[in-house]
Amino acid sequence: MMRFIWPLVAFLVLVGFLYVGLGLNPHEVPSPLIGKPAPAFTLPQLHDPAKQFSAQDMKGKVWLLNVWSSWCVSCREEHPVLVELAQQNVVPIYGLDYKDKREDGMGWLERGGNPYVLSASDTEGRVGIDYGVYGVPETYVIDKQGVIQYKEIGPVTPQSLQTKILPLVAQLQAK
Repeated sequence: MMRFIWPLVAFLVLVGFLYVGLGLNPHEVPSPLIGKPAPAFTLPQLHDPAKQFSAQDMKGKVWLLNVWSSWCVSCREEHPVLVELAQQNVVPIYGLDYKDKREDGMGWLERGGNPYVLSASDTEGRVGIDYGVYGVPETYVIDKQGVIQYKEIGPVTPQSLQTKILPLVAQLQAK
């Protein structure tokens, strides 16, 4: 009888872990970078590679860093939301064109509209690695001290914008 109890207990524990795991939202993966300084970088600007952009340039401002790419299907879903947000002029949005060819990224922005103050070109994906990007799109809210306060995995939706991102931006701008 005892030889059947231990496999049954192990099976029930496994089922419990599976049940809990299936109930988690994959878009709410905690980032180890939340509450830590945004990784430093200097990259060429997408539209003018002779000019550089650095996260250090943004000290003293609350801003969004949106990681995108022309080959990203989910970025197409998110893009109109970002264009509308940019028109509201609530918070500056900076882009990180991730593992993309310069001409493809520029063409994509010309066709869909450009919500970004500027985009930096991360053709090798090294900055994305520093930020913990494992898929695009991803969006970071960065405070005036250069600390990452929030990470949105997947496309920014009107709901996530209204319930999470914009309230946090308003709170950070008031500080």
